[in-house]
Amino acid sequence: MSRNLKVPASDEAWERGQLGRDEAFAKRAEGDIENVVDEALELQLISIRLQKSLIDDFKYIATLNGIGYQPLMRQVLKRFADSEKKRILKEKADEIRAARANEGKREAPAPSERAPRHRKVA
Repeated sequence: MSRNLKVPASDEAWERGQLGRDEAFAKRAEGDIENVVDEALELQLISIRLQKSLIDDFKYIATLNGIGYQPLMRQVLKRFADSEKKRILKEKADEIRAARANEGKREAPAPSERAPRHRKVA
């Protein structure tokens, strides 16, 4: 006699594989779901060659953090790009401030160009 046990839906039950990790429970999604997901998440497939040791390092770090190595690589690249954009914008802002400060100095007459001061005679 087989009993159909109900497993309450939870993250823990999913992680332990109680909610259908077996291929018998899997079904291929209909249509072009991969492209739909990529569009929704604004992902683009690229091809890149990396050193095997670098990939191994990412896999190790990803395992320690409980995520896949490709999502980890996306996170690292995103953080780097965001940081670089901020650095570049800060440098440009500093250049603009310096240029404006120099303009202000050029507009003020030099001491030799100022009108002479009159002395009060007592």
